[in-house]
Amino acid sequence: MSFAQTFKALSNPVRREILDLLKGGKLSAGEIVERFELTGATISHHLSVLKKADLILETREKNFIFYELNTSVLEDMLVWLTDLKGSKNNEN
Repeated sequence: MSFAQTFKALSNPVRREILDLLKGGKLSAGEIVERFELTGATISHHLSVLKKADLILETREKNFIFYELNTSVLEDMLVWLTDLKGSKNNEN
């Protein structure tokens, strides 16, 4: 995992909205597309960026692809941010 890829993925509001949707549990690609006024190809691109950043996991079940949050990457980021904040407070 690269923090650069993660932050790039999080920089887009559509991708943040997809992550917000996935907080409720796994969704199929079609269910995600239905929530936006964007083309399936555009949502597919956003899902690909989120996958490359390891923010979501993809599973295939028969003819469907499902996506869910990968919370371990988010936890790693929170630990890093917390450590960063703690380092600054220790310097004062």
